Amino acid sequence: MEAFKSLTGIAAALPMANLDTDQIMPKQFLRGVDRESGLALGFLHDLRFDASGVQRAGFVLNREPWSHAKILVTGPNYGCGSSREHAVWGMVQVGLRCVIGSSFGGIFADNCARNGVPAITLPVEEVERLLALAADPARCEMTVDLERQVIATADGRTQGFAFDPCAGTCCSRAWTRWA
Repeated sequence: MEAFKSLTGIAAALPMANLDTDQIMPKQFLRGVDRESGLALGFLHDLRFDASGVQRAGFVLNREPWSHAKILVTGPNYGCGSSREHAVWGMVQVGLRCVIGSSFGGIFADNCARNGVPAITLPVEEVERLLALAADPARCEMTVDLERQVIATADGRTQGFAFDPCAGTCCSRAWTRWA
Protein backbone atom coordinates (compact mmCIF):
# COMPACT_ATOMS: atom_id res chain seq x y z
CA MET A 1 0.00 0.00 0.00
CA GLU A 2 1.31 3.48 -0.85
CA ALA A 3 2.07 6.11 1.76
CA PHE A 4 -0.86 8.38 2.61
CA LYS A 5 -0.53 11.57 0.59
CA SER A 6 -4.01 12.18 -0.76
CA LEU A 7 -7.26 10.32 -0.30
CA THR A 8 -10.51 10.75 -2.21
CA GLY A 9 -13.58 8.87 -1.08
CA ILE A 10 -16.96 8.78 0.56
CA ALA A 11 -17.18 10.57 3.91
CA ALA A 12 -19.63 9.35 6.55
CA ALA A 13 -21.12 11.61 9.21
CA LEU A 14 -21.03 10.39 12.81
CA PRO A 15 -21.97 13.52 14.79
CA MET A 16 -22.12 11.87 18.23
CA ALA A 17 -20.16 13.70 20.92
CA ASN A 18 -17.83 11.94 23.37
CA LEU A 19 -17.76 8.60 21.57
CA ASP A 20 -15.17 6.77 23.64
CA THR A 21 -12.81 3.98 22.70
CA ASP A 22 -14.91 1.46 24.68
CA GLN A 23 -17.79 2.21 22.29
CA ILE A 24 -15.53 2.33 19.23
CA MET A 25 -14.08 -1.10 20.07
CA PRO A 26 -15.97 -2.98 22.82
CA LYS A 27 -13.91 -5.10 25.20
CA GLN A 28 -15.18 -8.46 23.92
CA PHE A 29 -13.28 -7.82 20.67
CA LEU A 30 -9.91 -7.27 22.38
CA ARG A 31 -8.74 -10.86 21.97
CA GLY A 32 -5.65 -10.31 19.83
CA VAL A 33 -2.68 -8.03 20.02
CA ASP A 34 -2.24 -7.55 16.30
CA ARG A 35 -4.04 -5.54 13.62
CA GLU A 36 -5.21 -8.63 11.74
CA SER A 37 -7.43 -10.00 14.53
CA GLY A 38 -10.77 -9.51 12.76
CA LEU A 39 -11.53 -6.20 14.41
CA ALA A 40 -13.83 -4.94 11.64
CA LEU A 41 -16.76 -6.69 13.33
CA GLY A 42 -15.99 -4.97 16.62
CA PHE A 43 -15.72 -1.44 15.23
CA LEU A 44 -18.70 0.51 16.64
CA HIS A 45 -20.33 -2.90 17.12
CA ASP A 46 -23.16 -1.86 19.44
CA LEU A 47 -24.10 1.03 17.14
CA ARG A 48 -23.86 -1.04 13.94
CA PHE A 49 -25.61 -4.19 15.21
CA ASP A 50 -28.54 -5.00 17.48
CA ALA A 51 -28.34 -7.45 20.41
CA SER A 52 -28.94 -10.43 18.09
CA GLY A 53 -26.13 -9.39 15.72
CA VAL A 54 -28.35 -8.04 12.95
CA GLN A 55 -27.18 -4.84 11.25
CA ARG A 56 -29.11 -1.74 12.29
CA ALA A 57 -30.50 -0.51 8.96
CA GLY A 58 -30.52 3.11 10.12
CA PHE A 59 -26.87 3.32 11.13
CA VAL A 60 -24.83 5.38 8.68
CA LEU A 61 -22.06 2.83 8.01
CA ASN A 62 -24.69 0.18 7.22
CA ARG A 63 -26.27 2.26 4.43
CA GLU A 64 -25.22 3.10 0.89
CA PRO A 65 -23.08 4.92 -0.08
CA TRP A 66 -21.53 5.21 3.41
CA SER A 67 -20.91 1.47 3.77
CA HIS A 68 -17.91 2.19 1.50
CA ALA A 69 -16.71 5.27 3.41
CA LYS A 70 -12.99 6.02 3.62
CA ILE A 71 -13.38 9.20 5.71
CA LEU A 72 -15.24 9.60 9.00
CA VAL A 73 -16.44 13.06 10.10
CA THR A 74 -17.13 12.94 13.82
CA GLY A 75 -18.64 14.83 16.69
CA PRO A 76 -16.44 16.44 19.34
CA ASN A 77 -14.12 14.43 21.59
CA TYR A 78 -14.13 11.32 19.39
CA GLY A 79 -11.90 8.59 20.77
CA CYS A 80 -11.85 9.80 24.35
CA GLY A 81 -11.37 7.30 27.14
CA SER A 82 -8.92 4.49 27.58
CA SER A 83 -5.89 3.70 25.50
CA ARG A 84 -7.25 1.24 22.98
CA GLU A 85 -5.21 0.99 19.80
CA HIS A 86 -7.66 -1.69 18.66
CA ALA A 87 -10.14 1.15 18.01
CA VAL A 88 -7.91 2.50 15.24
CA TRP A 89 -7.15 -0.99 13.92
CA GLY A 90 -10.89 -1.70 13.64
CA MET A 91 -11.46 1.59 11.82
CA VAL A 92 -8.86 0.65 9.24
CA GLN A 93 -10.27 -2.85 8.85
CA VAL A 94 -13.70 -1.44 7.89
CA GLY A 95 -12.00 0.79 5.30
CA LEU A 96 -11.80 4.13 7.11
CA ARG A 97 -8.45 5.82 6.43
CA CYS A 98 -8.99 9.32 7.85
CA VAL A 99 -11.02 10.88 10.66
CA ILE A 100 -12.02 14.56 10.84
CA GLY A 101 -13.45 16.28 13.91
CA SER A 102 -13.25 19.29 16.18
CA SER A 103 -11.41 17.36 18.91
CA PHE A 104 -10.09 13.89 19.65
CA GLY A 105 -8.95 11.99 22.68
CA GLY A 106 -5.19 12.56 22.92
CA ILE A 107 -4.16 8.92 23.08
CA PHE A 108 -6.58 8.07 20.26
CA ALA A 109 -5.07 10.78 18.03
CA ASP A 110 -1.57 9.46 18.78
CA ASN A 111 -2.70 5.91 17.95
CA CYS A 112 -4.16 7.21 14.68
CA ALA A 113 -0.82 8.78 13.70
CA ARG A 114 1.10 5.62 14.59
CA ASN A 115 -1.23 3.58 12.42
CA GLY A 116 -1.41 5.76 9.33
CA VAL A 117 -4.82 7.32 9.98
CA PRO A 118 -4.74 11.12 9.97
CA ALA A 119 -6.91 12.59 12.75
CA ILE A 120 -7.57 16.08 11.39
CA THR A 121 -8.82 18.75 13.78
CA LEU A 122 -10.89 21.64 12.42
CA PRO A 123 -12.98 24.45 13.95
CA VAL A 124 -16.47 23.39 15.08
CA GLU A 125 -18.19 25.45 12.34
CA GLU A 126 -16.16 23.75 9.63
CA VAL A 127 -16.82 20.29 11.07
CA GLU A 128 -20.54 21.09 11.09
CA ARG A 129 -20.33 22.01 7.39
CA LEU A 130 -18.47 18.77 6.63
CA LEU A 131 -20.98 16.75 8.68
CA ALA A 132 -23.82 18.21 6.59
CA LEU A 133 -22.03 17.35 3.35
CA ALA A 134 -21.13 13.86 4.58
CA ALA A 135 -24.78 13.22 5.45
CA ASP A 136 -25.89 14.02 1.88
CA PRO A 137 -25.38 11.05 -0.47
CA ALA A 138 -25.07 13.40 -3.45
CA ARG A 139 -22.30 15.49 -1.84
CA CYS A 140 -20.45 13.14 0.53
CA GLU A 141 -17.26 12.67 -1.50
CA MET A 142 -14.21 14.50 -0.17
CA THR A 143 -10.51 14.67 -0.88
CA VAL A 144 -8.03 14.94 1.96
CA ASP A 145 -4.64 16.09 0.67
CA LEU A 146 -2.15 15.58 3.47
CA GLU A 147 0.77 17.10 1.58
CA ARG A 148 -1.06 20.34 0.75
CA GLN A 149 -3.02 20.21 4.03
CA VAL A 150 -6.36 20.87 2.39
CA ILE A 151 -9.76 19.17 2.24
CA ALA A 152 -11.75 19.59 -0.99
CA THR A 153 -15.49 18.98 -0.82
CA ALA A 154 -18.28 18.33 -3.31
CA ASP A 155 -19.63 21.87 -2.85
CA GLY A 156 -16.47 23.19 -4.54
CA ARG A 157 -14.93 24.57 -1.37
CA THR A 158 -11.59 23.80 0.19
CA GLN A 159 -10.59 23.95 3.82
CA GLY A 160 -7.02 24.16 4.99
CA PHE A 161 -5.86 22.43 8.12
CA ALA A 162 -2.74 22.29 10.21
CA PHE A 163 -1.12 18.91 10.47
CA ASP A 164 2.02 18.18 12.44
CA PRO A 165 4.76 17.15 9.97
CA CYS A 166 5.91 14.48 12.43
CA ALA A 167 2.39 13.01 12.51
CA GLY A 168 2.33 13.17 8.71
CA THR A 169 5.57 11.23 8.57
CA CYS A 170 4.15 8.70 11.01
CA CYS A 171 1.02 8.40 8.85
CA SER A 172 3.07 7.87 5.72
CA ARG A 173 5.28 5.24 7.30
CA ALA A 174 2.45 3.47 9.11
CA TRP A 175 0.28 3.47 6.00
CA THR A 176 2.80 1.28 4.20
CA ARG A 177 2.71 -1.25 7.05
CA TRP A 178 -0.94 -2.05 6.26
CA ALA A 179 0.08 -3.59 2.93
